[in-house]
Amino acid sequence: MQRRKLGSTGFDVAPLAFGGNVFGWTADEPASFRLLDAFVGAGFNLIDTANSYSRWVPGHAGGESETVIGNWIARRGRHDDVIVATKVGSDVGLGYRCLRRDCIMREAEASLRRLKVEAIDLYQSHWDDDKTPFEETLDAYARLIEQGKARAIGASNLTAPRLQEALDAGRRAGLPTYATLQPQYNLCVRNEFEGPLAELCIREGLGVISYFALAAGFLTGKYRSDADLAKSPRGAGVKKFLDARGMRILAALDRVSQRFGATPAQVSLAWLLSRPAVTAPIVSATSTDQLDEIVASTRLSLDDDALRELDEASRDEGVAPGGPIVA
Repeated sequence: MQRRKLGSTGFDVAPLAFGGNVFGWTADEPASFRLLDAFVGAGFNLIDTANSYSRWVPGHAGGESETVIGNWIARRGRHDDVIVATKVGSDVGLGYRCLRRDCIMREAEASLRRLKVEAIDLYQSHWDDDKTPFEETLDAYARLIEQGKARAIGASNLTAPRLQEALDAGRRAGLPTYATLQPQYNLCVRNEFEGPLAELCIREGLGVISYFALAAGFLTGKYRSDADLAKSPRGAGVKKFLDARGMRILAALDRVSQRFGATPAQVSLAWLLSRPAVTAPIVSATSTDQLDEIVASTRLSLDDDALRELDEASRDEGVAPGGPIVA
């Protein structure tokens, strides 16, 4: 499988990342182990999680996903063939998001214990913290890198101006700079990434690990009316896509899927993989059958007509057909 450079991290990754938000939530530990074994067995190597997963579940405190991944690593006795990316900065009990030096240093130790690794391969700022100077945040990461507890750093959920500020701050201070960005990006949500943010990532050579690649499951085609929302715990999160534009996107996915003998999920991911700014979309699955379907998207190459049809159907205000992304 052809791998892609993950920005300036030094890592080469297969073109999909496994989203660990399901581990310890909708996939228990045995199911999670099966999914991780199948993912790595299929040639993929990037696993994404966060210290806050799955704090939203009643009775969970956060760290459940990292714990499952750590137990999986311990069971197999190695992690040199996988890249484990985790995040810090969400509210994990303080009542606010925090990227202060003390928060990062404390949470890094907790993540390392749960993951059962000596170093976090990619440590990412989960959310913007405009109350903490970028220099303080990046200095914490510098200390972790010097101590051998982190190998590379990335950001998530930053706007183009804030990402530029972060990069400039690191360079001025001689500190490590973000090598990756994790934005929300899919056929339903394009405006947040396309344009200045995508162009900045391309210009600076950042690896892009886009999340909600299937719009919380909407782009699989299984949610087509309010009656479908009860099909999974994530159903309520797709209600906002059940409008005229969402139906237009699903109709285009149906047509392209039929022409290529693929599923809507596979076509949606193939569209993402064709975008010049994207390195590896994050995908999740709760069964190996779902995972097999998702993995097949990397073998699907859409022609110009299909890409154009999907671009037209998903066009939103401020986004021209094809999007303003240029390589």
